[in-house]
Amino acid sequence: MSENVQKQQPEAARGRPKMRVGTVTSNKMTKTVVVQVERRMKHGRYGKYMTEKKKYKAHDEEQACKVGDIVRITETRPLSKDKRWRVSEIVTRAERVDGALAERS
Repeated sequence: MSENVQKQQPEAARGRPKMRVGTVTSNKMTKTVVVQVERRMKHGRYGKYMTEKKKYKAHDEEQACKVGDIVRITETRPLSKDKRWRVSEIVTRAERVDGALAERS
């Protein structure tokens, strides 16, 4: 009977990789960008909404990302000591006004 149960269950497949959307804060490294991801969460006891900010180092093969771009990053195998993410797409390009980043409101 246990043989039948094993045959009916499909083999374990890999799950979907995690994805995050964040803002590029630095592109000074070669083929690497630093992406800051913000997430709002409610405090368990006090109920106040807090913004948690976390920085990820992501692989940018084409070096297309600029500071201020909003990008989608995808979890991947370890590429270096700190890099476990790669840039999958640039959602929005940063707006530049007179050579400086425009303030987002």
